[in-house]
Formats: sequence, structure tokens, C-alpha cells
Amino acid sequence: MSIIHWLFDAQLVIGDQTVLWREIIGNVFGLASALGGMRRKVWAWPVGIVGNALLFTVFLGAVFGTPNPVNLLGQAGRQVMFIVVSVYGWYSWKHSKNPDGAAVEPRWAGTRSRILLVVALVGGTAILTPIFSALGSYEPVWADAWIFMGSLLATYGMAKGWVEFWLIWVAVDLVGVPLLFGAGYYASGLMYVFYGAFTLVGFFVWARARTKPKVAVEFPDPTLQR
Repeated sequence: MSIIHWLFDAQLVIGDQTVLWREIIGNVFGLASALGGMRRKVWAWPVGIVGNALLFTVFLGAVFGTPNPVNLLGQAGRQVMFIVVSVYGWYSWKHSKNPDGAAVEPRWAGTRSRILLVVALVGGTAILTPIFSALGSYEPVWADAWIFMGSLLATYGMAKGWVEFWLIWVAVDLVGVPLLFGAGYYASGLMYVFYGAFTLVGFFVWARARTKPKVAVEFPDPTLQR
């Protein structure tokens, strides 16, 4: 049996619950990507893309014939979105010229950008909810739409180096945990609980890096060289 076939078929049975190993592995890659993002490392992006590809097949349970035949279109769609935005983030961080050696220098988004983020999150959720509902996404559909939009905005904010992107992830996790447990995706639900605490730590790490004073390099006054 090839590694691909094993990855698609392997299951972990806990009591009367069945969890796919690719759901577990995909979330582990996601966690590794989040850790790399907190440390502002370029490798966070390709690692995250691998996890996104695995989780895409997990959240289309009815399509791929998994033990949990539930389609979470927002969750599946955001994996595709992650891959697209991650390519942008990967390129952006790889070509950044940050003097402290990290891939990006954290900065605050600013009042205007914060307002736009909130409007985009609420408005995007309102627009996507009837679309996902018509496509047969799992109820409550607004939660699936909220997770999709929040993930899009958080990933974009990470690529831009905005400290606030961590708080968007917190908002995603607060909605995502009950939705995933209700849909039977227990491995992802547990990871979201952990992510919630992790993202708060990430916010303070980036905020501290943003406010850390830069060490100025002093040069002698040429007028004194006489």
C-alpha cells in the first residue's frame, strides 16, 4: 500500500468515534506553521500549505467518502484560500528586508485598516452565509462563513505583518470550536482549543517585538575629526 493510500484510509478509533489520521496530521502541520509564524520564519508558509492540502480532503467528508460524511464548505474552501494567500505570504516574507533577521517586522495595522477588517469580517460572513447554505454546508452555516472570512483576513494580516491578525484568529477559534465538535471533527476541534490559547501568546509575542526599542548605531561626528 502506498503512502497516499495509507494516508487516505488510516483511521484512529477512540471509543465509538473514528478520527482520520490525515485530520490529525494536517492539524499538526497547521500547528507547526503557527509556531513558525510566531517566530517569523519563512518556512511557516510551505509547512502550512501541506496541512491545508490534507485538511481540504477531510472537510469534504461526503465527497471523499470519509467516516464522517459531512461537508463543511467554509472549512474546505478556506484550505484553498490558505494555499493561495500563503503563496503571497511566502513570497512577501522571503523578499522582505528586515534588519533583525526575521522574515517580517511586526507593525500595528492602524485605525483605518482595523475598521476595514471588522467590516470585511461581518460583511463577508453575511454575504457567504446564504451561498454556503445553498451549497449544503453544515448548520449553523453562518459559523462556517465566519470561519472562512476570519481565516482569509487573518492570513492576509499575517502576510502584511499586522500584529492584530492574531486577534482575528481568536475570533475564528471562538466560533470554530463548537462548530467542529458539533460536526464530529473532534481532532480539529481539540486543536482549535489549543490554537485559541496559542494565538493569544502569539499576539503578545508580536506586540512585544513591535514595541521593543531598536538599538541605534552611533557614528562619530565628522566635524570632530579635525
